[in-house]
Amino acid sequence: MKDLRRFGVALAVTVAVVAGATSAFAQSRGKPVMEDYVREPLPPGIQVVVADFEGPVFADASGKTLYTWPVTPLRNGDAGEQKGKPTCGEVPYKVNAGLMSPYPGGLELPEVDTRPACAQMWPPVLAPEGAKEVGKFTVVSRSDGKKQWAYDGYALYTSALDEMPGDVRGGTKKKTTRGDSQGAGREPAAPTENNPPQFKVYTLQSGRLLTTSDSRSVYVSDRDAPNKSNCTAACLNEWTPVQAPAHVSQQGDWTVLDHPAGIKQWAFRRQPVYTRNGDTKRPSLEGGDMAGWHNVYVTKPPAWPQGFATRDMQSGIVLADSQGRTIYTYQCLDDAVDQLPCDYPEAPQAYRLAVSGRGDQAMSMKNFPYVLADKGATSSSRRWQVMSLDPTTGKRATVGQADAISVWAYRGRPVYTCTRDKGPGDIECDTWGEFYGWRNGYKAFWLRDDYGDNDE
Repeated sequence: MKDLRRFGVALAVTVAVVAGATSAFAQSRGKPVMEDYVREPLPPGIQVVVADFEGPVFADASGKTLYTWPVTPLRNGDAGEQKGKPTCGEVPYKVNAGLMSPYPGGLELPEVDTRPACAQMWPPVLAPEGAKEVGKFTVVSRSDGKKQWAYDGYALYTSALDEMPGDVRGGTKKKTTRGDSQGAGREPAAPTENNPPQFKVYTLQSGRLLTTSDSRSVYVSDRDAPNKSNCTAACLNEWTPVQAPAHVSQQGDWTVLDHPAGIKQWAFRRQPVYTRNGDTKRPSLEGGDMAGWHNVYVTKPPAWPQGFATRDMQSGIVLADSQGRTIYTYQCLDDAVDQLPCDYPEAPQAYRLAVSGRGDQAMSMKNFPYVLADKGATSSSRRWQVMSLDPTTGKRATVGQADAISVWAYRGRPVYTCTRDKGPGDIECDTWGEFYGWRNGYKAFWLRDDYGDNDE
């Protein structure tokens, strides 16, 4: 029954697109819109930058994104930091912690002699002597006696994975329900969104989605005019205007209009907003599949590389390469106390090779071929890049290496196809690896998150 329902939704999406409706995802390829945020006092050397997917984030003076590491409950204990207590230190860990079953603690980590310390991967944002606390920015003490900036109590770090201002490769605001399987990752530190208390934002692969405070998606209609609602009579059977309190005024991107039904209604960027009575999930993208209606995004994701395409399937919509083959991402955090990432080329490749090639790079490349980039290919976004790899190791190629290959990378990690996929739309390798691909494995590049449990 669940598969039939998914098939029906996928068919409805396809029909809507063919009919000329602009889907929620199709909207995401439009011109980026800057997301508004609440201005607050900042210490010297800290600023706000607007990343091309994550929206506004705090950054240091050079533009490097700042991150926190909140405690995450794992299967056999907790990992992360408590407020006011930075633990990311200078001594490299040599063994795993046993936080993720079925592996016991005490097993030697791969490439242990060159494994970086936590503070090498996550340099602490140190506060100068005599630094004064400003608003939510406080100063905490490290175990070595140095002072470190914290935001809302959590110590702040930059990421060694971020190469240029605006990169957010060390973590994401995007949340899933698989926290116990994914390990304890870092999060970009960010200012508060400048939205009325009735609203909040979810980060999905399709963009930074606006919802009500109780997680109901909000929508806009093509039939409306700026700050004027034309949803009356029968329209109100399916769509409910989001009512504004009686005594509110304009706030950032938000205005208030008089709805014909005699109520005050919120408008976002001058478009009246509604909830859909028939939504079955919170949040949902279902209403955005209705002709003339669209989900509302405060920030839309950047365009994928030229030649990539999308594929509708009964379990969702995925990103595909120029030949229609499903694209996969690989994700990995090791199981040491400091939960370092192991899914980027400079990290030990033993984890990836164990699940994709029985420890052999050649077999791994046969099973999960890299998505090769054409000569001269470029990206309009820092979210995507062309990366040069050594095909014998999977690590970055050296300058001038003769046998280097150029591959597409997403957030600094190569992307792949899967040899088990025999035709466009196949997803035989989704959830491949440990913990259904979440901990050390491969996931299809889902563009729609609401059909099932693909990307929740």
